[in-house]
Amino acid sequence: MSETSEEAVLVERRDRVMIITLNRPEAMNAINGALSHGLLNAVQELDEDDSLTAGVITGNGRGFCSGMDLKAFAKGEDIGPLTTFIRSGCTKPLIAAIEGFALAGGCEIALTCDLLVAGKGAKIGIREVKVGLFAAAGGVFRLPARVGYTKAMEMALTGEPITAEVALESGMLSELTETGGALEAAIGWAERIAENAPLAVAASKTLVRAAAQGNDEESLWKMQGPLSAKVFKSNDAKEGPKAFAEKRAPNWTGT
Repeated sequence: MSETSEEAVLVERRDRVMIITLNRPEAMNAINGALSHGLLNAVQELDEDDSLTAGVITGNGRGFCSGMDLKAFAKGEDIGPLTTFIRSGCTKPLIAAIEGFALAGGCEIALTCDLLVAGKGAKIGIREVKVGLFAAAGGVFRLPARVGYTKAMEMALTGEPITAEVALESGMLSELTETGGALEAAIGWAERIAENAPLAVAASKTLVRAAAQGNDEESLWKMQGPLSAKVFKSNDAKEGPKAFAEKRAPNWTGT
């Protein structure tokens, strides 16, 4: 019986946080059609649900994700809409919880996330050149913003991964944990984000990313206009000051 997207990617909700688990442990969470579709479906569900503020992506088993399922690729199988997810990303913040390895397409999934957390000794890299390919799902041009030009070039040309410790020194990680601690740490980051107003968080993410991608200030001001209108006219913009005046926690609705 063929694998379904619901089996390949598991979804769990913890209050305002969605935990998305890549669930092909026997294949080191390699990306095939089922996993690719499951990941895209989960992120779309996260984006469309006003009761959710942030998401965490993690992997079941020994590692985060080993990249494209080369056996499936060699057979000519469709590995699904991974590039759709990587290009469109998610309006809401995503945190990657990396244990063991995040390699090739797995690294590119992690680079689509806004914050990365990794356990000690985890390996992160784009290894495609070692199998006659290159990191065509954003890895080669997203890495420089995360680790710097020189380190990104080393990783792209040699195909050799860096350790989580080096990733932390390079500015790629928000936190380095003991082995096995990445998921709970990532959930902790997501919960801290979820304390804030969802629309304001999403708008802030959009502008920080746009600035990091090299947009000039004039275009950023133009981009900010409709975001400001949406946020400042929202119910949450009324709820925040009211909760502050009443000395209570705000009840965000994402509207």
